[in-house]
Amino acid sequence: MAKIGRVFAHTLLGLCLSAVAATSVLADPAEGLRIAKERKLRNSGWEDTVASTTMVLRDTRGKESERALRVFTLERAEEGDKSLTIFDSPADVKGSAFLSFSNTLTPDDQWMYLPTVKRVKRIASQNKSGPFMSSEFAYEDMTSFELEKYQFNYLRDDTFDDQKVFVLEQVPVDEFSGYSKQIAFIDKEHYRLLKMDFFDKKGDLLKTLILDDYELYLDKYWRPHTSEMFNEQTGKSTAMFINEIEFKTGLKDSDLDQDSLKRAR
Repeated sequence: MAKIGRVFAHTLLGLCLSAVAATSVLADPAEGLRIAKERKLRNSGWEDTVASTTMVLRDTRGKESERALRVFTLERAEEGDKSLTIFDSPADVKGSAFLSFSNTLTPDDQWMYLPTVKRVKRIASQNKSGPFMSSEFAYEDMTSFELEKYQFNYLRDDTFDDQKVFVLEQVPVDEFSGYSKQIAFIDKEHYRLLKMDFFDKKGDLLKTLILDDYELYLDKYWRPHTSEMFNEQTGKSTAMFINEIEFKTGLKDSDLDQDSLKRAR
């Protein structure tokens, strides 16, 4: 009986080691980085965009509140992108503005202007995991995708929404990120992000982002007209809908600086 027990234990150990080895083979950092680079490359050269957007916040009972905003984005080739978000309605948020400078090698720079107090507030690095304007998006979600912000791992091929996808693990390098990892579902044909799972510092699923209604602009640039973030732990969600978007409008670097926050109208 003891001999049978030892045989079973050795067999079980062998199966466990095989499973670990298989996982190690499937997790491929080089392939993960290749896919991430291709995703970034295919969305380069657009220069700038101006978008009219609607934000819809939903509570656990399904009650909705709607906000109208404009988003100005400027591409920076050697650095992360700049963006300026201006809230136009309702009255309690009208005139609020958010400025974000994505950085590749240093923490992102972010500022918020609230007209009620008439001052610009810098968002500290340790606070960037907090909610953006009471939504399910965090401040760190409101920045551009930059390769230097993550360590990548290719996990597997899969299917999502009837599309063949790569599944990548992205581990933030920023110690102040609110996420331990992100799992990205990227379509194989156009390298568009279709879904992202966000895991908290405990390793539990925190949020799921679904991107849909993609449209092609200038024969090259895909943009999702629907981006919805679901909080898996609270049941709340926030949807962002692009109503209109223009490319290459001539935005300048000086159009997106700290002074532009106070000029926001």
